[in-house]
Amino acid sequence: MDGRAIRVEKLTRRFGGFVAVNEVSFDVAQGEIFGFLGANGAGKSTTMRILCGLLPASSGSVHVAGVDVVHDPAAVRRSIGYMSQKFSLYLDLTVDENLKFFGGAYGLFGRDLRGRRERVEAQLGLAALGSRLVASLPGGIRQRVALACAILHSPSIVFLDEPTSGVDPESRRAFWRLIRKLADAGTTIFVTTHYLDEAEYCERLGLMSAGRLAALGTPIELREAFVPGRMLEIHGVGIDALRRSAAGLPLLSVEPFGAALHVRVDRDGPGADDLRRALAAAGVPAQVAETGVTLEDVFLTVERATIAGGGG
Repeated sequence: MDGRAIRVEKLTRRFGGFVAVNEVSFDVAQGEIFGFLGANGAGKSTTMRILCGLLPASSGSVHVAGVDVVHDPAAVRRSIGYMSQKFSLYLDLTVDENLKFFGGAYGLFGRDLRGRRERVEAQLGLAALGSRLVASLPGGIRQRVALACAILHSPSIVFLDEPTSGVDPESRRAFWRLIRKLADAGTTIFVTTHYLDEAEYCERLGLMSAGRLAALGTPIELREAFVPGRMLEIHGVGIDALRRSAAGLPLLSVEPFGAALHVRVDRDGPGADDLRRALAAAGVPAQVAETGVTLEDVFLTVERATIAGGGG
C-alpha cells in the first residue's frame, strides 16, 4: 500500500444502455474520513457497492485495502466493514447474540470473538446492554450496535451508507464522535450521507452528479471553487420581490434556503446594509445578515451546472 486505502481509476458501470457510473476516479488516504455525496440516482450507491465487491464494474480499476476488487471481489469483502442504510440487525436477538452472529460470519469464534466483542462493546458504550433485545433499543443505540458489528473484525476500512438516516440530532452528533475516534485510531471511513451539515465533518468530499464525479476536495476547497464571493441571508421577502426591489444591486445569484433566501455577491459587492436599505426604500422591510457559504450552496450549484450542461 502507498498510503492510499482506496484507489479508483476510470470506474464505469453500465446497466444495458444506461451509464450509472461514468469514468469516476478518486483516491482515499488511509485514516481519512471521506464523504461521498449525491442526489438519488447520481451513482453514489452503485459506486459504493462496487467498492465493497457487491457489484462488478463494467470497466476501470478499483483497489480497496490493497485488494484488486475487479478481479477478487470476495477478498475485499473480508477486509472491510460495512454498515447499511437500514439497520442490518436481528431485532429478535440480543446485542451479544447479534455480535456473535456477525463475528461468526467473519470467522471469529471462541476466545477471539469474546475478546473482540467485549472490546467493541466498551468502545461504543454497549457493555451494559449485551443482554438487551435489539428491538427494545432506541434508534441511536441500535445504530451503535450496527457499527459494532461492522468493526468487530477490526477492518482497516469501514463503509457507512447513510448511517444516521432517521436518527435524532443528538444521536447523530454522538455517532460522528465515534467515527472521529475510529479515524484517529487509523481506520479509513467512507461514508455517504444526505445530511449536508454532517458532510462538514469529512476531511474530503466527492460529489456525484449524473454518474460523474462533479466535485472533489475539502469542504473549504469546494466552497471556494463553486460558490466564490460572499453570502447574504434574507428573511421576510420572496425571490420576486427581492429581485424587483434590489434591481440596481449586482446580485450574482438568489436561491431559496429553508425559510430564507441566500444571495451571493462579489467579495467587494454590496453588503447586508446595502441590501437592507434597498429593500426598505422599496417598502419591503426584511432581515438581512452576512452568512457563510454552506455545502448545500455548493450542492445546488453543482446540480444546476449538471442540468445546464445536459447531464440530468
